[in-house]
Amino acid sequence: MSKTTKKTMRARKPVAEKASTKTADAKAPREELCVFAFRLTEAERDAIHKAAGPAKASKFARNLLVAAATKDEAAVRAIMKEVQAEA
Repeated sequence: MSKTTKKTMRARKPVAEKASTKTADAKAPREELCVFAFRLTEAERDAIHKAAGPAKASKFARNLLVAAATKDEAAVRAIMKEVQAEA
């Protein structure tokens, strides 16, 4: 006589559907950016990093350059005040 074993099947708990955290309708399309590069001395680079704070140098430089290029004196002064306040 052969011995058979009966396996019991466990029912899986239904997995709750995750609500999508990313909604396509909620996000506005990003403006496509391009690269604008220039060469600096190490001292200039270090001064920008010191003025901008950690991990903010590119945004700082971009905001300052765009404000100066568009002759937005108020924005340039605001950026300068931020740098002076953090120093």
